[in-house]
Amino acid sequence: MSRHSGTEVLRYTAFSADPEGGNPAGVVLDASGLDEAAMLAVAAELGYSESAFLTRQGGPGEAGARDGAGEPGDAGARDGAGAREYTIRYFSPKAEVPFCGHATVATALALAERDGPGDLVFRTPAGTVPVTVTREGAELRATLTSVEPDVLDIAPDDLAEALAALGWPAADLDPALPPRIAFAGARHLVLAAATRERLADLSYDFARLEALMHRLDLTTLQLVWRQAPDVFHVRDPFPVGGVVEDPATGAAAAAFGAYLRDRSLVPGTAVLTLHQGEDMGRPGTLTVELRADDARVRVSGTGTRIGD
Repeated sequence: MSRHSGTEVLRYTAFSADPEGGNPAGVVLDASGLDEAAMLAVAAELGYSESAFLTRQGGPGEAGARDGAGEPGDAGARDGAGAREYTIRYFSPKAEVPFCGHATVATALALAERDGPGDLVFRTPAGTVPVTVTREGAELRATLTSVEPDVLDIAPDDLAEALAALGWPAADLDPALPPRIAFAGARHLVLAAATRERLADLSYDFARLEALMHRLDLTTLQLVWRQAPDVFHVRDPFPVGGVVEDPATGAAAAAFGAYLRDRSLVPGTAVLTLHQGEDMGRPGTLTVELRADDARVRVSGTGTRIGD
């Protein structure tokens, strides 16, 4: 545990059991005394792509709900299904974001280490996100269930601007995976590279892409390359968050799963493997599960605490 702007902050990496892999996140288990400016200051000082802040334990209107994240060992507030409930907010170094998958996984793992594995419910600005943490041998694994997803077309002029900012010729796209904007808690532009080499060569105009993303309300670009029917390599530019690239992106993974199902590019029930962070030297693995009887998308992965 460390202190940033006077606040106790845990540091975890998500989607890798190696502290040098996956995507690091700051986790504040009791942010009840922090306002938006203070949370943003902590996130900026820490410098990770996102940090998570538990501002309340228990859902709105729940009997017995109380401010704060409870004392160590406290089983926490429970919903009707027996899950511990928390209100959570996410901040990049530059702004608040509505949902962050890797910081959700990191927070769930921190709570599981404190209170034990089990079911959690996070009340996020994007909606309710259930999370289940299980123990698999020596590792903890968290599975989040997204909010209801949506997939939208992108205007030709906006697509052209995105490709220009990336420096990608349109001919380098994979025509089998057409560009779309996908949402599963946050909006992401999905662009599929025709080759692994195209995906690996990422050098973009930061300011130009940031301006387009603000205009389209995008959190990241989900750049993908399909290695096999159920295996993908992905990268996520994140200039709106103040960082060049996000090493492992759970929200984008959920949106991408919704995109693949919407385009009938995978079966209605499927388990997909996403490899991310390899080109940054922080490899991680995200598992995406689709169920034919549920529009929501499940994203799971392991993680570990980063030593102070």
